[in-house]
Amino acid sequence: MDRKRTVVATAALLAGALALTACSTNRTETGGASSGSSCDTSKGTLVVGFVAPLSGGLSALGLGMKNSADLAVNQANQACKVPGYKLALQAEDDQATAQIAGQAATKLASDPNVVGVIGTLNSSTAQSVAPILGQKKIVEISPANTNPSLTQGDNPASASRPNPTYFRVATTDAVQGPFAAQYLVDKAGKKNIAVIDDGKTYGAGLAAAFAAEAQKRGAKVVAQEKVGEKDTDFSGVISKIRPLNPDAVYYGGEYPVAGPLSKQLAAAGLNVPLMGGDGIQDETYVSLGGREGDLATSVGAPADQLPSAKAFIDAYSAAGYKEPYSTYGALTYDATNVLIQGLTTAVGSGTFSNTTRDALLTAVQDTNLDGASGKVSFDQYGDTTNKVLTIYSVQGGKFAPVESGEFQAS
Repeated sequence: MDRKRTVVATAALLAGALALTACSTNRTETGGASSGSSCDTSKGTLVVGFVAPLSGGLSALGLGMKNSADLAVNQANQACKVPGYKLALQAEDDQATAQIAGQAATKLASDPNVVGVIGTLNSSTAQSVAPILGQKKIVEISPANTNPSLTQGDNPASASRPNPTYFRVATTDAVQGPFAAQYLVDKAGKKNIAVIDDGKTYGAGLAAAFAAEAQKRGAKVVAQEKVGEKDTDFSGVISKIRPLNPDAVYYGGEYPVAGPLSKQLAAAGLNVPLMGGDGIQDETYVSLGGREGDLATSVGAPADQLPSAKAFIDAYSAAGYKEPYSTYGALTYDATNVLIQGLTTAVGSGTFSNTTRDALLTAVQDTNLDGASGKVSFDQYGDTTNKVLTIYSVQGGKFAPVESGEFQAS
């Protein structure tokens, strides 16, 4: 039986599995001998940590990520991927806030059975989480962080890996911002662009990378403004950029601000497209005010168009999760499987302890996985070697892919 058939069959079994939530934790344990699996779990339970927003404005993304990690853990249990052990997912809600994310990381790092952590969604929360996990040599793999400084430090001219236990399967804003600029300037023909960001690590970094490439390609950046991540009235910034007659607005930030901003731009007579990054590429953007013709980039190719992602999508559907897998579902599924594959290699026929963590780090660094999102491997900084991105446009009330490709520096 090939892999696709195996995953679909496993998903059917999982659809009826009973999820047990451990007392006083957010830990979910499914599969293993206790739930009818024939796997040997006599060595105990190992924990896959997870940190992302599970409540608040970005929960649509975080819940899809959590479900996708849960699916990978369940499948690993059913397939007895780590001999002698059952895996459990422990999901922590960071509310997209760096301080809360740090508390979640400290909680997970205090548990010797936590083998690794999947997350975070936001680059700003990863800046808190990665150093805490690194002190305990705990592997972190993010499906969504895109700020370059997490892997290469603050000086791209002299890159130095600041977090040796941190990896990510999403390509960085050093690629995503210029990829967007190439499309908006060269293909959409926009030459007079206003740039706005939310001042956060992700948004400001992405906007800066976009603006630099847009100017390099001959566009004029007529304004560079900032808004607050919790702002709802954008009349002030719109009144500044409207006299400058931009033919497009680029926004570095996330959909809770981007959707209303797009709506208010049009209401003020600036009926020009708003473009953003992967932080706005979610169906919630349109419901919040995003308009037809607005644009977004996202990391990777659309999962529903990838033959490699069909088994993941089928299994996710069969498992009956309430929420859609969202923008980062396939990437989260891959990140979790990278950790599990590394754990299988590091543990072998032995047992897991703190002395296993060096071997787990080596195994993750040496990853060569055929994932749902495509080939997964890492460079010397812990960044994915997969540089594929996709341009999306709002068409018929939802984001539709326009084109996918690998960024080519000019």
